[in-house]
Amino acid sequence: MSNSRAIAAVTATLQRLLMNVQTDDDLGDTQVTALALDIARDDVETNQLNLFLYQTSLNGAWRNMDMPGRVKPGEMGHPPLALDLFYLITAYGRGNKDIDGHRALGRAMRILHDHPVLGREEIESALQDNDLHQQLERIRITPQPLTLDELSKLWTGCQGKYRISVAYQVSVVLIDSLRQVKAALPVLTRGKDDSGVLAQPDLVPPFPSIVNVRPPDDQPSARLGDLLSAEGVHLQGDAVKAVFVSPRLPAPIELLPEEGASSTDLHVLLPDDNAARNAWVAGLYSVFVAIDSANEPSRTTNVVPVALAPLVTVPAGAIARDPQGDATVTLEARPDIRPDQEALLMLGDRQVPAEPHPAQTDSVSFIVRGAEPGEFFVRLRVDGVDSLLVDRSVTPPAFDPAQKVTIGV
Repeated sequence: MSNSRAIAAVTATLQRLLMNVQTDDDLGDTQVTALALDIARDDVETNQLNLFLYQTSLNGAWRNMDMPGRVKPGEMGHPPLALDLFYLITAYGRGNKDIDGHRALGRAMRILHDHPVLGREEIESALQDNDLHQQLERIRITPQPLTLDELSKLWTGCQGKYRISVAYQVSVVLIDSLRQVKAALPVLTRGKDDSGVLAQPDLVPPFPSIVNVRPPDDQPSARLGDLLSAEGVHLQGDAVKAVFVSPRLPAPIELLPEEGASSTDLHVLLPDDNAARNAWVAGLYSVFVAIDSANEPSRTTNVVPVALAPLVTVPAGAIARDPQGDATVTLEARPDIRPDQEALLMLGDRQVPAEPHPAQTDSVSFIVRGAEPGEFFVRLRVDGVDSLLVDRSVTPPAFDPAQKVTIGV
């Protein structure tokens, strides 16, 4: 492959190749430039060919392929930057005479037609310190048909006056990735005692897996003090623990399962003491089971999401409104609400943001502007997880009457 000088190396090689136009006696004064279209003809009065790189695009065939010989089987490499280059060749005649420009353009097109592949020696000598000539894939030149509309837009965008031009595609240019290849050690044995690959004739995973984690009473979220039930396969070992991970916590929380766990299910009790209320946060957790066994390496299951809902205590009695008709609702919550957590009060069909709470707290206040008198069911939403308003332990489910506040007249 090649370094980042590859694009410049292609331009320099094409520029040198087009200088063969000068072998014609009548075109001996032809200058070959590589300038933007709007300045290409500045201070030039002789015959001129201008080479303008107007577009680069990723090569779809090479962008996801490892370079042959660079990445061995079992290694993880990074594909090269594969580019197609698009050039516009514009001809100008001596004294701006079109006939001379047309002769120069015809000569240039014949040169590229007879020279569809750039030689390695040509590329190496065109630009110092480039190594494009070392890439395995050859550099090919292909005419690129452009409609009159496309040409007009190109010249208009470059703010230049249109002159007769022809476009070519040059591909493919492979620029090395600087990211390191990861090469694993060769495999010496497969399976225990080189017994080969373990196969089983069913759909049960051969490794520990969790199918689901269920809060009690089919509630959508768990609360502190709830007993979670995990179902899966291969969940037994000498040491088993459930691991709860939250982006709000500096470290995972590990809990031991209750007695009576089997290989297909286990139960985990979420603590509800003062320490737990301070250590846990409401919100979404990633949960997995870690298993240690004496004769096997440590294993972990897949990760499943579990929502931890806040437990709220609503104020007793009616909440008075101030002269402006506003009411302040203060809820006690566990676990504690942290300063970076978003807390919202769902009062009936209204949503009210919490007042600022710069420190970790078990009590948060909400100012309900223009509160209407009456009884309202409430929910506390912390980081997108609502407190449980519906009691699903009864049939049919019913609203929890304890999750209701009264706003006085």
